[in-house]
Order: sequence, then C-alpha cells, then structure tokens
Amino acid sequence: MAAAANANIARFLSAMARAQPQTAALKVPRGRTRGGDIDYLALSFAELDGEVGAWGRRLAERGVRRGDLTLVMVKPGLPLIAAVFALFRLGAVPVVLDPGMGLRHFLGCVARTQPRALVGIPAALVVSRLFRRSFRGVEVRVRTSSSLTARLAPAGAAAAAPTPAEAESRPNDLAAILFTSGSTGAPKGVRYEHGMFEAQVRMIRETYAIAPGEVDLPMLPIFALFNPALGMTTIVPEIDPRRPAAADPAKLVQAIRQEQVTNSFGSPTLWRNVAAHCQAHRITLPSLRRVLCAGAPVPAALWTAAKDFLPGGQLHSPYGATEALPVSTLSGAEEAEAEGTADRGTCVGRPLPGMDVQIIALCEGPIARLAGAAELPVGEIGEIIVRGPVVTRAYDRLPDATAAAKIADPSAATEVWHRMGDCGYFDGAGRLWFCGRKAERVQTAGGTLFTEPCERVFRAHPEARRCALIGIGQPGAQIPALVVEGPARSQQAARDLAGELRALARSNPATAGIGRFYLRKHFPVDVRHNAKIHRLALARWAERREPLPAD
Repeated sequence: MAAAANANIARFLSAMARAQPQTAALKVPRGRTRGGDIDYLALSFAELDGEVGAWGRRLAERGVRRGDLTLVMVKPGLPLIAAVFALFRLGAVPVVLDPGMGLRHFLGCVARTQPRALVGIPAALVVSRLFRRSFRGVEVRVRTSSSLTARLAPAGAAAAAPTPAEAESRPNDLAAILFTSGSTGAPKGVRYEHGMFEAQVRMIRETYAIAPGEVDLPMLPIFALFNPALGMTTIVPEIDPRRPAAADPAKLVQAIRQEQVTNSFGSPTLWRNVAAHCQAHRITLPSLRRVLCAGAPVPAALWTAAKDFLPGGQLHSPYGATEALPVSTLSGAEEAEAEGTADRGTCVGRPLPGMDVQIIALCEGPIARLAGAAELPVGEIGEIIVRGPVVTRAYDRLPDATAAAKIADPSAATEVWHRMGDCGYFDGAGRLWFCGRKAERVQTAGGTLFTEPCERVFRAHPEARRCALIGIGQPGAQIPALVVEGPARSQQAARDLAGELRALARSNPATAGIGRFYLRKHFPVDVRHNAKIHRLALARWAERREPLPAD
C-alpha cells in the first residue's frame, strides 16, 4: 500500500464505496425471522458511505471541528462505525474507551483526556452532566440514538457526498486516542496517528491474505473499524461489550453459519466457549478461513479443538498490544511445530516484516536511549521491546508513562522502541516466546519466576487448566503461590488437590519451590477480553486468605 498524499484513514471507505458499492458493508442484528434466522439491517458500502456523510454533516452543524478530541459513547455496530469515520473525515479525533472499565477508571480517563466534544447516547449525556468535573472540557454535546440500527441517511439509498469535504491528513497527524485494557494498572490513552492505522491495515491484510468481499465477525467492537479499509463485510455479533464472556456461543455460531463468515477476531475465552459448543453439538464452521485469537495466551486445548471445528481454516494468534499491533503471529501449524520443542513459555511466532524485536535485560526505570539497554542472547529471558510502523509514540497527557514505556532510537528519528511490559525470549529458530507480564513476575529470595512457564506445568492437571502464579510479600523476598480457579471443595478434596499440585511442582525445576496453593471460584479479569487475569489483584486477595490444607 503506497503512501498517499492524504493519509486520512477515512478515505478507504470512500474508495470501497466506489469499488464495490452494492457489496454489503455492515449487517446489524435486529431480531429473528419467523424461521429462526437472524434478521439483519444491511447496508451496502455505498449506503454506509452515505451514512457516514450524514453523521459528518450533523457533527459539523453542531460545532465539531478539525482537531477536536471527541469522546465517542455510542452503541457498537452502525453508530460506532458511522461516528468514528465521520470524525476521521472531519479531521476530528475520536476518543474511544471500553464501556466496562468501571466508573472510576472511566471518569479518570475522561478528566485526563479533556475532550472538547461528546457524541453519545442519552445516558452518556446524563453522565456528562452528573460528573461535570470530569467532563469540564466538553463544549459540544451531540445526542445519538440508543439503537444499534438507527440511521441518519435516507434508508435504501446512498446519501450525497459528505459535507464538509474530507479533511486531508498527514501520516503523523493525530487520528484517535484508544485506551489500553488496564490489566496491570489504570487504562492509558494511546495516541494513534493516521499513518499508524494505515500500516496496521496493510500488515493485517498482507499477513492473513484478507481480500475484499470477505465476511468478518469482530467480537471486539473496535476491530470492526478495520473492515471498511479491508473491504470486508462486518457482521455485528450479539455480544454485550461490557460482558463479552457472557455471550451465548450458540448465537455466535448461528451468525457464522448463516452469514458464511470467513474471518473472526476474539479472545481465547470467547473462542473456548465457541469450541465447547461446537464439540457438544458436533458442529463445524467450514466457511471460516481464519480465526484471530488474542488478548491472552491461547490454551493448548483450543489449538487442538480448532482442528475439528475449522475444517477449512486455521486458528492464528497475533501478538501485540494497544501500543503496538501486530508484532508477530502464530498459526496452528506453527504452534504444533513449536510445541514439540517447548520447555518454557508460549510461542507467539516470528516478528512480522517491518517489525524489529529485541530482548533486553530487565530494568525497572526509564531507558532514555537504546544504548542504555543491554540486549540479551538467544534463549535468555528478558523484556520484549519492539519498533516498527505500527508502534505508537506516546500516551496521551502521561509524560511519565511515556518516558517509562518508550526508548528513543537515534538511528530512526521518527520511530521509538516500545517496551511491551512483557517478558520473553527468542529461540534458536528465530521464534519469539512469551513468558508473562513483567509486573507479574515473582521475585523470590532464590530467583525470579515467570508466570507463563510455571503455569504451563500446572495446567497439565485437569482441574488447574486455569491457574495463576502470584507472589506474596515484597519483591526480592516473595513467597510463590498458585491460585486455581474452580468451585469450593470439601477439606479432603482440597487436601488431595493441593497434594497433586505439589507433586506437579516438584516435577519441574522451575516450579519446585512452589508449595502454597489457593482456590478461588472466579478470577478477576480484564473487561476487554475477559482473558487477562489480574494476578496482582489475586496476590492482594491471597494475602488475606488461608491456602489449601497441606498433605
């Protein structure tokens, strides 16, 4: 994809409206037919282009201007896509937060970002009035419908060209502020530039061989924003974005089969539920060419199950973060090859073309220049840092966080290295391995334990397939412990489980020092994927609990 004079990411929608005007761009569920099929509101690319134009005119009339930070609080589906692309066209900057991050984090993010405009459903406007201090910078409020399918443009026809004209943007112009999941701290606003979005589109399209005319079921709403640029039809899933893990897998499977979905992105938690449903009902999903599964390491059982429910496709696990995505990717075939040589961590594939990845010695403080980082040899675990066209340069209004996460590189004046906050290593074949979050490593008097290698040992136990390594006490003198997710047990059953886990621990040198075990019914997880375990919160919880009884 050659660089364009106008790098505004919204231009891709107009291009698709010209190239495939009658192809369905978006399908939004609105109920069931008498026959039980999902009833969709369908918009072609030409109609979606017209809808975005109508939203743009309304926003401009209400006073939204080029460069305005604009908080977007609308429903997923048509309102989200139309609002964000209309803002792109105006040259305004959408600010998109996860709806389930919690009121305290949400208000803190709004107060720090200080948006000038708000586009939201009626409830969002009420919130902005109730919490005036957080919304003190908002001068323009634009009310939208609470419906997933509400339209502004005339139904059944494309509207006229958008007014005002599409703003021209340079590659380094600010395009949007997106927020991290906050799995190891408060969510942070990430400053995305138009050129970074364009690089993401190019890398995703080329890495996974995505072609215009494909059909996508994005189980994370923000990922639907890539589809107009990729020329894919977006099937809006029946998922509450505040509680994605509670989605009914039967409804997701019905959408995939009915609409002949070829591509889907979702967390391991969601796809584990879909896999279990397919297995229980002996269902396959032959239309799917690829499933992109990210947000947490993909469990071994899901890699195995995918071979059954994806007879014509493959499971892929892209690795990255809000600040840098994608970095690397792993396919089902590559996972099987890597698994045969695995002795620690989870393989996340080889870096994608254009992405530079290094492993540096663990360091707690900021690193101002790359020369201040010590690169580690193959096989040695350290901190993962990345550089490339999709790597963001700064957090929004968080200079200390930016200094802690970014490393200047004099050899590339316009790029920085991003510290992923993850630990890992390279193997001799050039594959990258993930060993866990740096903040969640356990620092004992005898050395450092990393979450993923240790948890892999215990996941061999059928009742510990979801478990978490934690450290109790202060770093440097922490007591390592393991928390297993599951229902309460009798004292004897708990004692038996603890004994079996201790035997597993002694079977591996990395886990031999783990002798304390806890049981918790449900793990605290991130809202976005419902897959990232909040291990630091679990550690605080365990400090006030008694471990499982000893043998």
